[in-house]
Amino acid sequence: MNVEDIKKDFPLLENREITYLDNGATAQKPIQVIKAIEEFYEKSNANPHRGAYELSIEATEEYESTRAKIAKFINAKHSEEIIFSKNATESLNLIAYSYGMDNLKKDDEVVISIMEHHSNLVPWQKITKATGSKLKYMYINEDFELSDEEIKNKITDKTKIVGITHVSNVLGTINPVKKIIQYAHEKGAIVIVDASQSIPHMKIDVQDLDADFLVFSGHKMLAPLGIGVLYGKKEILDKMTPFLMGGDMIEYVYEQETTFAPLPNKFEAGTQNVEGVIGLGAAIDYIENIGYNKIHDLESEVVSYARQELSKLDYLTLYLTPNVQNHCSVISFNIKGVHPHDVASILDSEKVCIRAGNHCAQPLLRSLGIDSTCRASFCFYNTKEDVDNLVKALNKTYRMFKKYINK
Repeated sequence: MNVEDIKKDFPLLENREITYLDNGATAQKPIQVIKAIEEFYEKSNANPHRGAYELSIEATEEYESTRAKIAKFINAKHSEEIIFSKNATESLNLIAYSYGMDNLKKDDEVVISIMEHHSNLVPWQKITKATGSKLKYMYINEDFELSDEEIKNKITDKTKIVGITHVSNVLGTINPVKKIIQYAHEKGAIVIVDASQSIPHMKIDVQDLDADFLVFSGHKMLAPLGIGVLYGKKEILDKMTPFLMGGDMIEYVYEQETTFAPLPNKFEAGTQNVEGVIGLGAAIDYIENIGYNKIHDLESEVVSYARQELSKLDYLTLYLTPNVQNHCSVISFNIKGVHPHDVASILDSEKVCIRAGNHCAQPLLRSLGIDSTCRASFCFYNTKEDVDNLVKALNKTYRMFKKYINK
């Protein structure tokens, strides 16, 4: 299967003449995912877990079979370790409030990397202030990576929680999460892995990583918007208190007391995004049909070509590690002297779609001495022609601003 054949599965890419390079924000959806959602509404639409009639039972079976599929996909030990959420942001907030609030005490430490998305940063600011604990950061070196020395200096006997992004959504740096987890466990800390930027591109095995929690959003891996996953070790989830109350997470309600349903329902209050769950299941089927080895080969070829061609543009500043094996899918850059928003607007006029801004990572950019970048992010359906279109549009942009930059 070549990339041209794959691209035909994506209606938006077939229907619009664009170069789509904002996959780090959201990926396009294959027809197989779109049809799975359509088929659910045409044949199986009912509220899971609510009815004793055949249609509701069918909806429940589809919903729960997808949970089992996701557990197998990331090699979770139990299907009830898979909690459906709205997105990775909600999953991270659930962990912060349901685990962090109850387990942190004064002078404990939470350690995260400076690369974290705001979703794995801002909740910890709030929780550490509320509990009297402290928030510490692991900073990157000149290669845009976390050194072993930095990891060991920041994770100490006082550390109770470590939050780490698997792949930076700004730099594309692949962090050594397995090494971080092993070291944190030696210090008695639990580890939360944000896999939002990694799971579309590489196989994840939560048991091999020994991650305590792992989160991701479906929409970055070909699934619909509005569906996310929280994986947590069963023994930890069992001890946690619910984040949201009502609906399907109830066991018994009395006038003054309530008992809660067992996992996974305890963390899934209210009617869930069932179409999103069905779409996520179809997206996993699609990814597994292509295979992560093939995905890696296709993306490595196009990202390597992008690194090569963008490096030739002396008017660009690139923010990426020189260690190719530690880099994945995302390239951030700036045209020297030109605001990223202007660059993105002109690229849009050339039908090239990139992201410009702080990418929900303001502390990282501030540490680099900048406030925003342009970001091109790739998926396996991108081609070398897409890279050529990007370079051509960047050259046009530079020519437009050249006389002003020199002044």
